[in-house]
Amino acid sequence: MTKNLTNCRLQLKITGIVQGVGFRPFVYRLAHELNLTGNVLNNSEGVTIEAQGHPAELALFEAAFRKQPPPLARIDSIEVTPLPIMDDCGLFSIVHSEKESLAVVAVSSDKCTCDDCFNDIANINDRHFRYPFTNCTNCGPRYSLINALPYDRPNTAMADFDMCPECKSAYLDPMDRRYHAQPVSCPDCGPQLSFKQADLTLVSSKESALEDAIEALLNGKILAIKGIGGFHLVCDATNDSCVSLMRQRKSRPAKPFAVMVENIEAAKKLVTGSTAEWQVLSSAERPITLMRKIDAHNVEPSLSQLVAPRIDRLGIFLPYTPLHQLLLNGVKRPLVMTSANLSGEPIITDSVAINSKLSHVIDNILDHNRPILNGCDDSVVQVINDNLQVLRLARGYAPLSFYSEQALNESILAVGAQQKNSICFGFNHNLFLSPHIGDLVSIEAEEYFHHTLNTFSRLYGFDANCLIHDNHPDYATSRWAQSQDVKRTAAIQHHYAHVLSVMAANKITTPVLGFSFDGTGLGDDKTLWGGELLSCDVHKYQRLCHLSTFALIGGEQAIKQPVRLLLAILLEKYSPEQIKLLDIPALKTLSPTMFNNLVKLWQAKTSIKTSSIGRLFDAVAVALGMISDTQYEGEAGILIETAANSVNTIYKPNFFESHSKLQPLHSKARETIAEHDESIRFVIKLTNGQWDSSDLLCQIVEQMTLKPPTPQRVALISKAFMDALCDMVCQSVKAHLETPIVLCGGVFQNRYLLERCEKQLTAQGNQLLSSHKVPINDAGIALGQLWYAMHNKHV
Repeated sequence: MTKNLTNCRLQLKITGIVQGVGFRPFVYRLAHELNLTGNVLNNSEGVTIEAQGHPAELALFEAAFRKQPPPLARIDSIEVTPLPIMDDCGLFSIVHSEKESLAVVAVSSDKCTCDDCFNDIANINDRHFRYPFTNCTNCGPRYSLINALPYDRPNTAMADFDMCPECKSAYLDPMDRRYHAQPVSCPDCGPQLSFKQADLTLVSSKESALEDAIEALLNGKILAIKGIGGFHLVCDATNDSCVSLMRQRKSRPAKPFAVMVENIEAAKKLVTGSTAEWQVLSSAERPITLMRKIDAHNVEPSLSQLVAPRIDRLGIFLPYTPLHQLLLNGVKRPLVMTSANLSGEPIITDSVAINSKLSHVIDNILDHNRPILNGCDDSVVQVINDNLQVLRLARGYAPLSFYSEQALNESILAVGAQQKNSICFGFNHNLFLSPHIGDLVSIEAEEYFHHTLNTFSRLYGFDANCLIHDNHPDYATSRWAQSQDVKRTAAIQHHYAHVLSVMAANKITTPVLGFSFDGTGLGDDKTLWGGELLSCDVHKYQRLCHLSTFALIGGEQAIKQPVRLLLAILLEKYSPEQIKLLDIPALKTLSPTMFNNLVKLWQAKTSIKTSSIGRLFDAVAVALGMISDTQYEGEAGILIETAANSVNTIYKPNFFESHSKLQPLHSKARETIAEHDESIRFVIKLTNGQWDSSDLLCQIVEQMTLKPPTPQRVALISKAFMDALCDMVCQSVKAHLETPIVLCGGVFQNRYLLERCEKQLTAQGNQLLSSHKVPINDAGIALGQLWYAMHNKHV
């Protein structure tokens, strides 16, 4: 008896990133190839498919979703249910989307323009030729233009742009790569450019606007240019006077600028990197990637030394929209491209705000009329030991979604930390980490925090009945959480949450040993932690070791003027009279009155104490003559790393140029520094569970006063300082090879330190947990908070 092979019909419910990524046309084409009938539809729960046909073809159909989904899709779950056969089912069709009560589809992040679309704008015979808003199903904006789910055009910033007949034909054709690409448009029906003066007076539009912008950049002007998720401040990165003027107008004297270049070939004239780094740079996320500089004096046109002064790394990225590509094609040189905002405020998304806040910085505005509904900054990443480390989670990566095998039995919102804030929320089987919000130090930043909360609440119909926040009561997020009328709230210790975030990234609940090194965070003893070794699981933690504490003389002022940190640590070992005799230039800049006043503040023991390794970096940088006042967060670590990198390499960075105390290396010096000086080694003492910070700094000061502080000695001391930290980390867990190790906190963004720690820990047999795409700085805290709440239902 022959079996009827057509007697089979299945329903497939698929969740994950399955909307706005070409999933329905993929299903449609696959069904036609396999001669299946049925239908597919988007709804706020994901994608639902009904397919009917031979069992063998249905098996291939289901397998394709697991093995070869569309390039921008991510499958979290596939639920398969047998259905009764439908006798009158003769076609496979795409059904219009419907709205349901609780969305579980993951909103896709904004992606780089694909090669096909880049080819379209370069093809004079294509109707998208030189059109700055060209996109298709496989690329372009997503998160920045979505207003509601499901992801259909009426729910996006394109709702008011009526498609022309040609675009509508492509949009409705399942065999076209622009099928249901919600931002699809062309010069006849889509958004348009406009070139304006800083006071918003219109100068030109469309193609003329683009040409005027190119000419302005070539003439040394500073522009505000509207992209996918916000405006950039843009100028010629090869023009010293132009970059200097931008620094002056923006009051940004030293913090590095990011640079966008035309293509990989242009990037290779400025930076060098591994295969993994080049792959990340050119990936669909197109992040700002920190890579090692090539000596800019050897290339034409040379990059201005003012772009990233005194450091050996450059934040570089490639065009990720047609507009950026057309601009770079026109100027044929690198462009400074930095977020348009005031210090401490979020990225600006409309030209009115540009005029209001930054008219004193810019000469012109290149605007367009597609609204940005959800601001989103550029992601910043680096590659360490061939692994991606995300420093700023934003465009291309965020919203970052996770599928949890364990269902949440309540809706949880974790509101993160005060600095580098992001939020994380979870319900059902889904966890979502928001794009970078920023430091909550201004009204505008707090408003952006609330806007992001509202965006995700609107998209997912999300109403939290559990709120998790940092244990610092004065953080804006803590105050907000405590003011809400919810079923329960809980406060999680800052550094424990750091470790928990990496555990969450690896879906681990069992014990780990976590080194949590950062700049600040309230500890259980009311001091500011930041140099901790914690034994953790998802229920509790124990502080095993920590950096010995020292005073923040004058509180926050000590962070801005780190000579106070240097003095405080030295006072743990030396008398004031002994310190006055030390030949440390930074201490000699203090007037006798200031010196005595700071000593009295220290002796009064009223200043809060810290165990922060981030603050220790500040003190060491001051002792080495690298900084006086801190110009930007992490400056000390970056400069110490740059100096250390010059040891045992032929690369001689311009770090020492324009330095107040140290002279630049001779231009002909190509020998390694180590060949001209003895090696230096420091040992960090461990006493009663404390790593002795003052003893370490005394060793450094002794080396500084032993011989003149030449660039060579400063480099050797910088390297020895970080080598000592690495040895300290590795020695602490040498006897715990069975327990996974977590390295987290902003200090481990130091490439030299993390790279060495990872290699040495691996060599001695420790198991390391990667942070994957979760930032190890404060931007990952919210995920750690939520991971704790998921597994502790009665906190």
